[in-house]
Amino acid sequence: MAVQIAVKEGRRDKVIEHLGSAHTEAELAALMEIGRHRIAPDQLALELTPTPPAVQGFPRVSVPVGTDAVVASKRSGLLWDVLHGAYNCLGLGDATGGDRAFEQMVLARLIEPTSKAQVPCVLGDLGLESVSVRTLFRSLARAQERGYRESLSGALFEHVTTSGGLALCLYDVTTLYFEAEREDDLRKVGYSKERRVDPQVIVGLLVDRHGFPLQVGCWEGNKAETATIIPIVEAFQAAHGIADLVIVADAGMLSASNLSALDEAGVGFIVGSRTTRAPGDLEAHFRWSGDAPADGQVIDTITPRRGSNTERDKSRKSEPVWAPETHPGSWRAVWAYSKKRVARDNQTLTAQENRARAVIAGEKRPKNTRFVTVRQGDQVLDEASIARARSLVGLKGYVTNIPSHLMDAGEVVSSYHELWHVEQSFRMSKHDLRARPVFHHTRDAIEAHLTVVMASLAVARYLWRVSPASKSKIQTRPQSTCGLHRDVDHEFMCALNLLRGRNRRQRVQAYHTISARQTCIRSPLSKPYRAGAATVGGQV
Repeated sequence: MAVQIAVKEGRRDKVIEHLGSAHTEAELAALMEIGRHRIAPDQLALELTPTPPAVQGFPRVSVPVGTDAVVASKRSGLLWDVLHGAYNCLGLGDATGGDRAFEQMVLARLIEPTSKAQVPCVLGDLGLESVSVRTLFRSLARAQERGYRESLSGALFEHVTTSGGLALCLYDVTTLYFEAEREDDLRKVGYSKERRVDPQVIVGLLVDRHGFPLQVGCWEGNKAETATIIPIVEAFQAAHGIADLVIVADAGMLSASNLSALDEAGVGFIVGSRTTRAPGDLEAHFRWSGDAPADGQVIDTITPRRGSNTERDKSRKSEPVWAPETHPGSWRAVWAYSKKRVARDNQTLTAQENRARAVIAGEKRPKNTRFVTVRQGDQVLDEASIARARSLVGLKGYVTNIPSHLMDAGEVVSSYHELWHVEQSFRMSKHDLRARPVFHHTRDAIEAHLTVVMASLAVARYLWRVSPASKSKIQTRPQSTCGLHRDVDHEFMCALNLLRGRNRRQRVQAYHTISARQTCIRSPLSKPYRAGAATVGGQV
């Protein structure tokens, strides 16, 4: 709540002075008294009682009569203790050899994602003593020299396997752009979903089925996404000695070489299939059962590894049961039909068709627009492609090398739909943790930056998991055995829930909820008076 001094001019209020913002009743009372003193300059002292009235959650502090008051803050030890406890519970402190500077960079990114040079300011607002900026950058160099990322990945893997095992991993890629004009060996202009032309890098993230990070990889910005999955999976297997593993990825990873390489490595996979393959995969089904599936129907069939399907007997009504021995030239394919997906697909196709018509009419610039083709030098609407796409709405395909006796079709579909967890982790990294834009320019610094972001993401996902699942049902004693949570009150747990928010406003609200508990009214006798100064901070 903002406290201002204003004068009414006609029908408008003209702000004369902004005194500060209040987040608690104690702060509001202090700022209101300061405002009254400004309005009445002949008043020599604030009319404060020797002992201000107690406010729930705040200590009773005696303030001498006749002295001004200023909102001050103490060390927010509670927030820092929570973050530090989560960091150590994951074993990240031991993995980095107790590197204090690295820990401060990781946890400061959770509190206020900013540049490395601003870490001392963030910690200073919390009342914490930070290492110097020079020490922080030395820690970045040390992270690469001593292989912090590999050590951290080992600690995160141990945490996941200890708490429940690891049988399914999710993989996806994204891009991180740079505020730079020139390319180099790593930062290159490549495909961008946001249609950026800035130099970028490709980042691959491997997480468990709940979105908890396990390993991160970095490649040149012009590298194909399909060429990233094999290196990171092989490195993960070699580092942890994993044999039985299932990788889930979207259709962007669907290439014949990728699937063959994963299969040869003994890794199970579930990837999204392109809808254009549906007519070939479901030709026999459409012939015998019609092309109008029932809502929720799942069709378990096969799809060719390359070219057309030669192992499917179209004269047989029943779908083939895939097995690597009987169908060496095919993969198992699962197709699901949903009426909800029909509505979404039709909406998407309508928007694409309208854009294509606008491009043909010259109302919009062409940017690889779908359903626009060139005939005799003129752009025309590809109505055949539109009709073909309309006939396939509602269908979603999945390609796997897991036999049906190990995983039924319904489980294949549900496992693929866990991919939203890795997408959520990417959103947290890029938006909440401000992983981009990246202002480093050397490969080692960029790699170290990604290591910091990975560790911050791990702490954030851990707090997300151990905090109460619903804001409507607050637990005062969350279940935890690591000593992170002790006897805490309802207010703190509300704030901890807010830390799970996806945007900065929610995290700032949580920060103030936690830290403002220890805010008090302090006499100017102990600290130089600054008019209207209101600071809330400290450590947690």
